[in-house]
Amino acid sequence: MGQLSFSDVDPRADPTLRETTFVVVDLETTGGRASGDRHDAITEIGAVKVRGGEVLGEFATLVDPGRAIPPQIVALTGITSAMVYDAPRIESVLPSFLEFCRGAVLVAHNAGFDMGFLRAAAERNQVPWPKPPVLCTVALARRVLTRDEAPSVKLSALARLFGASTTPTHRALDDARATVDVLHALIERVGNQGVHTYAELRAYLPDVTPAQRRKRHLAHSLPRSPGVYLFRGPSAEVLYVGTAVDLRRRVGQYFNGADPRTRMKEMASLATAVDHVECAHDLEAGVRELRLLAAHAPPYNRRSKFPHRWWWVTLTDEPFPRFSTVRTPRTDSAVGPFRSRADAFDAAALMARFTGVRTCTNRLGRKAFHGPTCPEREVSPCPAVRDADAQTYAAAVADARALIDGRDGRPLAAALSHIADLAERNRYETAARLRDHAAATIDVLWRGQRLRALSTIPELVAAKPDGDRGWHLAVVRHGQLASAGVAPRGVPPMPVVDALTAAAQSVLPGPGPLGGALVEETALIARWLGQAGVRIVRADAGYCSPIAAAGRWAHWAATARSARLAAEQLSASRLGSELLGEPHPTREQLFGRPGVDRLLRPRETGLPRGNPLGVAG
Repeated sequence: MGQLSFSDVDPRADPTLRETTFVVVDLETTGGRASGDRHDAITEIGAVKVRGGEVLGEFATLVDPGRAIPPQIVALTGITSAMVYDAPRIESVLPSFLEFCRGAVLVAHNAGFDMGFLRAAAERNQVPWPKPPVLCTVALARRVLTRDEAPSVKLSALARLFGASTTPTHRALDDARATVDVLHALIERVGNQGVHTYAELRAYLPDVTPAQRRKRHLAHSLPRSPGVYLFRGPSAEVLYVGTAVDLRRRVGQYFNGADPRTRMKEMASLATAVDHVECAHDLEAGVRELRLLAAHAPPYNRRSKFPHRWWWVTLTDEPFPRFSTVRTPRTDSAVGPFRSRADAFDAAALMARFTGVRTCTNRLGRKAFHGPTCPEREVSPCPAVRDADAQTYAAAVADARALIDGRDGRPLAAALSHIADLAERNRYETAARLRDHAAATIDVLWRGQRLRALSTIPELVAAKPDGDRGWHLAVVRHGQLASAGVAPRGVPPMPVVDALTAAAQSVLPGPGPLGGALVEETALIARWLGQAGVRIVRADAGYCSPIAAAGRWAHWAATARSARLAAEQLSASRLGSELLGEPHPTREQLFGRPGVDRLLRPRETGLPRGNPLGVAG
């Protein structure tokens, strides 16, 4: 006799799909970041409860996100800040919504997005998350439909394919109703393949190759602790590096179809072994991952593999320095990194323009003067003072170094003032281009100044609550993680701190930006230090940003990015060409009448035979 299933013991434990209650939910939000320090918020919830093809109820409400809705989101959804002004907050809506969903399977199109926002909102508001079963119609559509039948699995495309009764409009309830029709059509398809219960549907979803199934034993020996894992190939080469809170569970997902990416299936099929490094907490795991990526450059990882391919902007070492874009700067006073040389060049041009650093490329000796060999141009002239000797020119170089180090923000203030002046003179396209360059430059300057402030501290010890009355501890030296550990609940943390400090790695800063530390490692540590609840236990020097850092314009840069996204969306929909373009007056506006010298009036012939001295004659 075979092993009994739940349905053999209790038929109600394995209901058919027709007997299963589904709650199809859709959210509208202010952006795509569900968690973190600058997380986005929910603006609307729409849900439809169905069973056996019948609608049992609907749930719909606007939600006050507690902040202004970005213009690009307003253009996409039509939900404005005024519409949600009197709406309830998420802490009031979430308990009612969870009660509406009790006992049902939650369904969403791209469920990871919607469930991520709901879980994060529950965590922030101390609302217990019931961990309901979740079904993603994107994953189901990719499993059921061929690419020839459905090249795109977007909700709008599937709604057209199945003839949904409701058209998706980027409003929560409309999209939820459209998803109901898509769900029913997909369930009808799988029913023809012998899938009749929810348990059978869950087993049907993973698209696992036989090669993946044969490798499932590789995850069995891994611990259920946080750490880093390395997939190795037939020649012991590193194929892929990743981090996990639970190593065994995460690695096992590569062999059970939970990760639908084709390249991950290929990687799992090639793997012959999985190595791991247990870590004290998520920060140590993230740092070790970055270091392993830089060391091995695994072929199946897409990020952080080639930090030496980035571009930097630095001042040249000569009597008349100028900005130069380089791969490996030799000084700490560098701006970057940039992913493309074009972005680095734009930032260098903007900084040179408002600091007075020359852009001409002539080599000038110590006793030379700037100007005689510098070509005079009306368009994009060299911003340096002409006929200046090295001592006079040194003032502009000092301003540039002060801007990079965060000791003088006047060049950025001048750039923003110039952008405002261009807009007042109706030169909108020129102002928009300069705005985009200024926003990108502010972002990279502010990031570099924050990271440089951390990299100059010889030693910093920080602690973060672990959620169970214990502490995650980190020892940071010159922007690099030197040691990590945990002080569980009931263990005095300071003796653990002393032990970690004594055993910490010695870090000697080298030449180059951040003393030779990986930029992404220092950035990861800075983000960790900025999380809620993190405490600085001790530091050899003060941890602070420069007094005139670019951070004071960070909000302006964020607003500029939102304006650029809104302009792109308006341009794509062909609604904003007249509003965003510079004025192009018509011929009649310029000359006051049609034609030239009244020779081409309406209904007149093109050749004015009676006027041989006219333009046409």
